[in-house]
Amino acid sequence: MFKVTILGFDQAYASAITGVLDIFGLAGITWQRMQGQPIKPLFDVQIASLGGRQVKCINQLELSAHVAIENVTKTDLLLIPTIGGDPLEVLKNNVALLPHIRRHYALGADIASNCSGAFLLAQAGILDQRMATTHWGYAELFSTLYPQVDLLIDRLITEQDNIFCSGGGMAWFDLALLLIERYAGHDIATTTAKAHVIDLSRGEQSAYASLRTKKYHQDVEILTVQHWLEEHYAQKIVIESLAAKVNLTPRTFVRRFKRATDQSPLVYLQGVRVEAAKKYLEAATHSVERIVNLVGYDDLSSFTRLFKKHTGLSPSQYSKKFSR
Repeated sequence: MFKVTILGFDQAYASAITGVLDIFGLAGITWQRMQGQPIKPLFDVQIASLGGRQVKCINQLELSAHVAIENVTKTDLLLIPTIGGDPLEVLKNNVALLPHIRRHYALGADIASNCSGAFLLAQAGILDQRMATTHWGYAELFSTLYPQVDLLIDRLITEQDNIFCSGGGMAWFDLALLLIERYAGHDIATTTAKAHVIDLSRGEQSAYASLRTKKYHQDVEILTVQHWLEEHYAQKIVIESLAAKVNLTPRTFVRRFKRATDQSPLVYLQGVRVEAAKKYLEAATHSVERIVNLVGYDDLSSFTRLFKKHTGLSPSQYSKKFSR
C-alpha cells in the first residue's frame, strides 16, 4: 500500500483534509463494493501534525492527528491542505513545519499542495525555479512573496518533477484523482471519480477567476483611464482618445499604462470586456451574439477566441456552467 501523509495545522480547510482522507482511503473500495468486485485498499492515509496535536480547522472543527510529523520517517506522498486563514499568519505560526516538508522532499516523497497550501511549499523553498499554482485570488501576494517561483495562475494543477500544486479551495479532489492515477493507474482513478460522482478533469481555474485590475499604483492619470474604461468598455476606443483624456501623448500614455498595470491598454480593455461578458452570460438575459455587441465587439468568432483565451471556455460553455 502507498503511504499518504496529510499535514495538519491550525486554520487549514477541514474538507481539504477529511476529503482527501476519504477519496484516497476509498480508492479500490467503493466502486468495487458497488460492482460486487473484490475490494483492495490501495492507500494508507494519515494526518500528521506537530507533536501529534489536534488540528483546529478554519471552520472550528477539531481533527485528531494519527501521528506526529516528527515521527513520520517515510511517506510516498506528503500533502499540504488549503490554508483557510490569513496565509501570512499561518506561515508565521508554522515555521516548525518547514523542515519536515524539506526533509520528506529530500527523501524523495511526492510533495503536493492544495490551493493556498502552496505558500508553505514556497516558504520551504522547494518551489524555487519550479512551476506552481495557487488560488487565483492570492496570485499577486504569492508573486510578490515568491518571485523565484514560476506561478501559472490559470492552471488548475501544475506538475513538475515530484511536486504537485492545485488551484482553488476545492481543487483537492482534482489533485487527489491525479495522484491516485499516478500510483494506481487510470482505471482506478476513473472508477474512484465515478463512485464519488465527480469529474476526472475540470480544465483550468481561469474560468472561475474574476478580473483583478491593478489599481494600487500611484499614477492618477492612469487610474482615471482605468475607471473610464470600466464604465465605457462598449464604445469604440482608440489609444489616441484615451491619451487625450489625460493630456498625454499616445507614446507616453502607453508607456505609463504598462508601467502602472503590467498590461497594455488593449489587453486591459480586453479583460474588462471579457469580465462584462461573463456577467451577461451568468444573468442569461441575452443571446451570445447580443452580448458580443453589448461589450463592444462585432465579430462573434474573434470574441469567442478572446473569451476562450481568458477563461478556457467558449461563451456558450461558460453560460452553461455558470448561468442562473
